[in-house]
Amino acid sequence: MRRDWLNIVVGMLLTGSSSLVLSVDSVAQVIKSGPPSCPGIALTFDLCPVLKGPGYDQPLMDYLITHRIPATFFMSGKWMAKHEAEVDHLLGMEFFEVGTHGDVHAHLPMHTTDEQRTEILGPVKMLQKHHAYEATLFRPPYGEYNDITIAVVNMLGLRFIQWNIESGDPDPTLSVEQILTRVTQRVKPGSIVVFHANGKGKHTKQVIEQLTTDVLPRKGLRPLTISELLNCMPPNP
Repeated sequence: MRRDWLNIVVGMLLTGSSSLVLSVDSVAQVIKSGPPSCPGIALTFDLCPVLKGPGYDQPLMDYLITHRIPATFFMSGKWMAKHEAEVDHLLGMEFFEVGTHGDVHAHLPMHTTDEQRTEILGPVKMLQKHHAYEATLFRPPYGEYNDITIAVVNMLGLRFIQWNIESGDPDPTLSVEQILTRVTQRVKPGSIVVFHANGKGKHTKQVIEQLTTDVLPRKGLRPLTISELLNCMPPNP
């Protein structure tokens, strides 16, 4: 029933009607956190395109891989096109999960339905064609979306993943201690935290090190991928 309803919504959007737009969010879920009963959180990392630099935080990745820390990466199509070897490497890690993050990292609410569909579907097709990977998770560039975005994401059969804790790691004015405090004060069971793994986060590795070795164990939490978090069962009493 929900899928049929969304088909109608998107059909009306494609033909220019907006009479049902305001009702879309009532049936389409934008996921900002996992179950509050789950003793885990999702560490997520956006891989947006960059104008300067390698666009890949190798020390951060080495730390995550060496310590086998579950993480979810949201890759833009433009980023993937320049990092094919890195995409394959990340897909080969059984404790990592990969989602998409738009094709060219566009501001989706500024675009039409067709344009949004193209932006959202681009990296999904790229992962299928070049890496034989079926992406199921989507995060909008800049965290921006409107009702059209929600409807298109659902029509494409993707899960719409946001966050409830923004680390602020791309901000060059924030220190390790400030980012860590910002996350530590807010993190709780089921949290989804957004970081960056494209080199924009100047202190991301140091923050992740302290989170995974001190903060999370002290709070009785463990890192999970998005899918693990959403499927997480509460511990036995």
